[in-house]
Amino acid sequence: MRRVSPDFQRARRPEQVEARRTAILGVARELLAERPVSRISLRELSDRVGLAKSNVLRYFDSREAIFLEVLDSVWVAWLDELEAELDALGDLDHERVAAVIATSISRQRLLCELISTMAAVLERNISVETARTFKTRAAERTERLAEVVRAQVPLGAEAAGHFAKAVFILVAGLWPYANPGEAVATVLAERGAPAGREMFVDGLTEGLANQLVGLAVRAGQSLG
Repeated sequence: MRRVSPDFQRARRPEQVEARRTAILGVARELLAERPVSRISLRELSDRVGLAKSNVLRYFDSREAIFLEVLDSVWVAWLDELEAELDALGDLDHERVAAVIATSISRQRLLCELISTMAAVLERNISVETARTFKTRAAERTERLAEVVRAQVPLGAEAAGHFAKAVFILVAGLWPYANPGEAVATVLAERGAPAGREMFVDGLTEGLANQLVGLAVRAGQSLG
């Protein structure tokens, strides 16, 4: 558990304010490594940081705003990793690009979990300013993913943007099903269903490949 000094609690200078924000985000990530976001309260987070809830809310307007900030940071880190991986592999067909993206994002448990709760939970208790900032960043991340994909497959900007949005919609839908509760997991195992990660990667690969092939076909038809 993190311990903070009295000087930290009395911080007022800009660099000290940034240190508080960094500490809060660090604790949020520690807690996310232990349990799902739905089981983390603002009180628990505040206690572990060593601040009162009211003090934490001076730097983030809600619990959800903190986790949106974490989401953005892991989103950027994943894009960095994905771009490097695709560049290293060279020329790829649609199915292979889909498989690389699906496998890559499946390794990012935290990113997948936060994406799966973004619309229904994390975007529900935030200020207009936080929403504006996050949506601006989300648009930038989505555009970057579109450009990463366009570097591998011949898609127009609009089609690539549609695909990039589909990545996150598919992740949001598939991740909860691939990570069921204990009782459902037991029943699925009895029925011979594939393991969660396998189910997630296979389903995501299929969905993304269909998206890419379909968008390519539509693009060809529009040119014909």
